[in-house]
Amino acid sequence: MRKFVLVLSLICIFAGYTELNAQLKIGFIDSDAIMDKLSDAQDAQKKLDALIAEWQEEMTKLENSWKAKYDDYEKRKLIMSDAKRVETEKELVKLEDEITNYRQKKFGVNGELFKNQEELMKPVQNKIFTAIQMIAEEEEFDYIFDRSGDIIFLFAKDEHDLTNKVLEKLQTQE
Repeated sequence: MRKFVLVLSLICIFAGYTELNAQLKIGFIDSDAIMDKLSDAQDAQKKLDALIAEWQEEMTKLENSWKAKYDDYEKRKLIMSDAKRVETEKELVKLEDEITNYRQKKFGVNGELFKNQEELMKPVQNKIFTAIQMIAEEEEFDYIFDRSGDIIFLFAKDEHDLTNKVLEKLQTQE
């Protein structure tokens, strides 16, 4: 909500810099709705879902293997020699590490899922962004926001960019 108020405040400030009789033309999109209806995005999502299902199946196999070994260990640990118990515990820890590493490799921040999402969705996102820019220029929008999730500027006319003025002001204050 604070982001929304900040964005509206910025728009009001920008409005003060335009001619008094000029109107800002603001539009918005819902990128989630676009992604849901765009066949390219649906195809990319199906590919990602298939990868996720494959990886989840492998994760389940690893976890079941660990669980079976752990259950066997729990049943037999009282009759195991100390050396065999330590060896089995090491094997269980090793399997846990394998599960953790696999999960991180596939689903972690820089894992294969992230890379595949980037690879499959980037062309779709570029296509959408190009369409937004074309519409914004054709219909003379000043700003276009995305209302799904955080408020994001998707397009803004360069004439409303105050970055250089702010930098100049900051440099003169030093």
